Amino acid sequence: MSELAFQRCINPVCRATVDLADTSFRCPKCGGLLDVAYEWDRLPVPRSLKHFESKWSNRTDPLDFSGVWRFRELFPFATDAQIMTIGEGQTLCQRADAVAAYVGMNPGTVYLEYEGMNPSGSFKDNGMTAAFTHARVTGATRAACASTGNTSASLAIYCAATQLMRAVIFIGSGKISYGKLSQALEHGALTVQIAGDFDDALRQVQDVSRQLGIYLVNSVNPFRLEGQKTIMFRILESLQWRVPDWIVVPGGNLGNVSSFGKAFTELKELGLIDRAPQLAVVNAAGADTFFQLYDRHGLRWNAGDIDRPKLDGYMHAMDAANRRADTLASAIEINRPVNLPKALRALERCGGVVREATDQEMLDAKAKIGAGGLGCEPASAASVAGLLKLVKEGVIARSDTVACVLTGHVLKDPDATVAYHTADPAVFEAKLGKRGVKRASYANRAVQVPNDLAEIVKAIELYA
Repeated sequence: MSELAFQRCINPVCRATVDLADTSFRCPKCGGLLDVAYEWDRLPVPRSLKHFESKWSNRTDPLDFSGVWRFRELFPFATDAQIMTIGEGQTLCQRADAVAAYVGMNPGTVYLEYEGMNPSGSFKDNGMTAAFTHARVTGATRAACASTGNTSASLAIYCAATQLMRAVIFIGSGKISYGKLSQALEHGALTVQIAGDFDDALRQVQDVSRQLGIYLVNSVNPFRLEGQKTIMFRILESLQWRVPDWIVVPGGNLGNVSSFGKAFTELKELGLIDRAPQLAVVNAAGADTFFQLYDRHGLRWNAGDIDRPKLDGYMHAMDAANRRADTLASAIEINRPVNLPKALRALERCGGVVREATDQEMLDAKAKIGAGGLGCEPASAASVAGLLKLVKEGVIARSDTVACVLTGHVLKDPDATVAYHTADPAVFEAKLGKRGVKRASYANRAVQVPNDLAEIVKAIELYA
């Protein structure tokens, strides 16, 4: 590993440093979260982001082909020989005028960063390739995660593709879509289903990993977040290195917004950008801990001096009421986001807001995204549902440039998509109605016709 990289506590009062090879992922002094940090003044830093354009002419090199590792000079914790890649990061940032019209913005202002094109179908591969690289260098033979689905799929595919480790996956009872579970099973992961939800599974996997010496790949792992920074690098690349006004992202365990904040902070400190975009985090209304704490209770990073009594009091009250996350957006169905302190730090450094979106709002936004040509899972649509609210509130101007991150592919949860567009009220009610979704505002229902050529032609002429 690089001698110029190390792990460091994010607590400004503590700032303890930890060896790069350490896999506890907690500060040994204060128990806080860790960053991967670099001695930038001793590293060869590019003078301009345009430097990375040269990587495209060297795409026969697997590292330059990767949409993660071609930016490796901006997270240099591993040597080239140590890096594990399966071709992740081949994503697109698409101009979306239909979505702009839906949310009330001007043409040419809204872009959708489509992470569903990754090998496992979600943004998780950006972080997994970095965590997997770190795991390999530390000599790990097993890697574990708790998951609502996407992390497990990503870990399973990296273990299967490289044959270097065994994947151990913890899921909660009934808290994973079949589209995602099928990936973990198909790729040979050991899948452990516990009686509980994601928050329970995350507690258990951390204890099990410590006891058995298994490498943990959940986003408490700071190397995961190093890989996820590259989502922002690719957005900048797609915008010809112009910094957008806003980045809008779904909020679950808050790893993405934490990594995005770190990415822009570092780019600014390195003189590669002159300003950072503002960050908008969108929770599901059924899993809105961050929204409640940030927007309703005024919790802030405050230069690292977080109001712990306020935070702890909220968590204790949630436990006392036995309040569990409950949303169709399974990828962000998390009540105890492990990266909450880092997310607060990101919002303080970049500026921004937190909002929530109901399942109804996310499914309606998802349908409009799909009608524009990109299919995403329900959690991904939180970004566009949140953008719609922020434009109506006047927080985001119609002329601002906005990139919304679509975190996962539409086939991650096809049942929700089919139920939304179905004409069968029983199917709709069984999947969506009981979750508070009352209508399919933009349904594209199948047309029922007899098995008769004339009737089929008539239907096509009427509807097409």
